[in-house]
Amino acid sequence: MSAEAEQSSNLRSSSWKWTVCGLLLLASAINYMDRQTLANAAVRITKEFHLSQAQYGNIEAVFAYAFAAGSIVFGWLADRFSVRWLYAVVLTMWSLAGLATGFVHNEQELLWCRMALGFFEAGHWPCGVRVTRALLDARERSLGNGVLQSGTSLGAIITPLIMSAIMTAELGSWRHAFQIVGVTGFAWLILWFTFVRKSDLPAPVRLTETSDKGDDASLWSLIFSRRMMVIFFVIASINTTWQILRAWLPKILQEGLGYTESQTLYFTSVWYVATDIGCLGAGALAVWLGKRKLSVHAARVIVFAGCGALCASCAITPYLEKGWVLLAMLLLSGAGALGVFPLYHAFTQDLSGRHQGKITGIAGVVAWVLPAQAQKFFGVLADRTHSFDQGLLLASFLPLIATLPLWLFWDSRTSKPVDERQNVPPPRKERASEKRSAHDFDGRADNHASTVHDSDESAHARTLGLEGDYTLADIKRHYRERMLEYHPDRVASLGSKLREIAEIETKKINDAYAFFVSKYGSA
Repeated sequence: MSAEAEQSSNLRSSSWKWTVCGLLLLASAINYMDRQTLANAAVRITKEFHLSQAQYGNIEAVFAYAFAAGSIVFGWLADRFSVRWLYAVVLTMWSLAGLATGFVHNEQELLWCRMALGFFEAGHWPCGVRVTRALLDARERSLGNGVLQSGTSLGAIITPLIMSAIMTAELGSWRHAFQIVGVTGFAWLILWFTFVRKSDLPAPVRLTETSDKGDDASLWSLIFSRRMMVIFFVIASINTTWQILRAWLPKILQEGLGYTESQTLYFTSVWYVATDIGCLGAGALAVWLGKRKLSVHAARVIVFAGCGALCASCAITPYLEKGWVLLAMLLLSGAGALGVFPLYHAFTQDLSGRHQGKITGIAGVVAWVLPAQAQKFFGVLADRTHSFDQGLLLASFLPLIATLPLWLFWDSRTSKPVDERQNVPPPRKERASEKRSAHDFDGRADNHASTVHDSDESAHARTLGLEGDYTLADIKRHYRERMLEYHPDRVASLGSKLREIAEIETKKINDAYAFFVSKYGSA
């Protein structure tokens, strides 16, 4: 994103930024409404088209493979074009694919519709994650990503209720649900273009041919870095568990546990309420812990491990009798299974801003190739054993296992990746007579950093309010925020002693900013 874009978003209010995050939540909800209609109508569809468990698993696998392909395509596009328009395009296309599913007549047509749905739904995540990274700083991103991710639960909560009201005793009445859900996305477009201006999310800066080559080398080194290997393992693990639960829970409840379709639909809605609580709670808890004595990274890992432990509780459900204890365990495991995702997205946002879309897209391929195979394996295993227990047991421990590489192999030392948003101007001397304001402040600072040693970096980071991993864009944003606290207009009416303190604090803030620019340069 260009420096102008960052300046525009910085001048926007905090309430506006969280309103946009609310729109991301709605987009996630629509995404899952279109996706979950199949899972909630799975028993009816398999009966109408005479599908085996393995064939149903293959339909889910086709969706996953298409999602993997779309992740690459839209991950690249999100780094090249304005996500304001790209987001609108992908949401329109997946809504049309969902709408078309309501008119299919056989398995082959269903496969084509699910393929299109998976391909275009993949664009949601590179766009959404890029938006949260552009608007929020490192401390806020876990919660922002939680809002983004929690929309999946909101959509999945609403969908069973809609389908319960729409579907009748007629076997083919599931089609109306696809048609109604398919048209809901178009209302979102009006809100999106109303709240988000062109200047808020313009196209990322196009680099010169020379810098492109260097950037490509940087991207490749990033892909094969230790952190990226950890990201690949984590997303493959957590998404396999989530996709198994998402796709098979209605079948497990009806065909495995003997609940009726109506009971299943209502419990599925409650289950997604639990996942939403887990998602938002995990993001908020990570932010809360990060503001205490824990580093941002440590807070994320601790919450991730807790969510993984909750998900692992699903392993005991095959040994429980049908009843409220079993259902409670499913609710806890659902909260943990989705709670790890906002933390995962926050980890990816620490890698690079310039390549955020590509990182999300490349990780998305890994995220969906393994689940595609797992879906087919889960169906084959269910056919062979006439039970869902073994597959559920295997899937439940994956998020907890994914905690290990985050703890053991993620380099938690502060990193400062440079991206196209990080256009921090070099420091210069500022005359005492010059005034600063929120609108014309250009990041100027007194050049006091030349004599400061690297060992003082943590002190300067505390002065600016920086925690954990931060980029030059984060430094600039925090510098502006701190300077505005001591703006001349805000302290002019104070006593001489307080104005003197404000001057001292202003010098400390300038020293800290000048230190970082002196050490890391400007983009």
